[in-house]
Amino acid sequence: MKKPPLRFKTIFISDVHLGTQNCKAKECLHFLKNTRCDRLVLNGDIIDGWQLGRGSKWTKTDTKFVRYILKRVEKQQQEVIYLRGNHDDILSRFLPMEFATVKIVEDYIHENPNGRYLVLHGDVFDTITKNFTFLAHLGDWGYKMLMNLNRWYNKYRSWRGKEYYSLSKSIKAKVKKAVNFISDFEEKLAKLAESRGCTGVICGHIHTPADKQFDNLHYLNSGDWVESLSAIAEHEDGRFELIHFKDFIVEYPMKTENVPSENEDGLDSEELSQNLIAGGF
Repeated sequence: MKKPPLRFKTIFISDVHLGTQNCKAKECLHFLKNTRCDRLVLNGDIIDGWQLGRGSKWTKTDTKFVRYILKRVEKQQQEVIYLRGNHDDILSRFLPMEFATVKIVEDYIHENPNGRYLVLHGDVFDTITKNFTFLAHLGDWGYKMLMNLNRWYNKYRSWRGKEYYSLSKSIKAKVKKAVNFISDFEEKLAKLAESRGCTGVICGHIHTPADKQFDNLHYLNSGDWVESLSAIAEHEDGRFELIHFKDFIVEYPMKTENVPSENEDGLDSEELSQNLIAGGF
């Protein structure tokens, strides 16, 4: 007998990076199909406009992901808040925008029984992203190369019967500058939230899930759906929970046919708009 979906008040996800080879859209879709919430917050970089602009492939699974969100809006009157990220920064031209129960904004204040939370993607303090676009794209290219290497390395590990290992996480954990950057990022966002009269902040951007306390301020990062595969869930009593997909599938396992395939046909960026229109968007 199929287990009923987990019920939450709010779910926060970020950095799905639809349209990229390393995005785990099937896993994220599996998570969403087995959960329910009053409000779904898409906290930036859901669609990777940078990679699509370079000719990256848009897959059928990416379309299924977008279609599922819209189906929730249409049939369940799901409230969706979409916050601009740096990889989907094209949205900046149209903000704020609202249709049906969907709001697309720069940031917003989330009311919680324990206080007010500032919700934003988090690139506001990333000077490379904001002021040096060329360097940001160069870094993004390097990250893509690292993730491609990571994928092939884990194919080898799987063949040897070993568990998944993230090269990117290992590098971030060992390189002092990366550790310092993450720490500085978290503290700056905490101070920004405090200056806005908030007791907490919820963000994404750096692909590092976290649930921390800075003095009287609560810092939450939803992680990503490329490496960490994580989300933040708010329970009815106001309690926040950081959910990792590796733990989630213990209770809600994926069927074999839902495991991502390297041979799945994709669409190039020129075909994307035609596909969305044909799909009923």
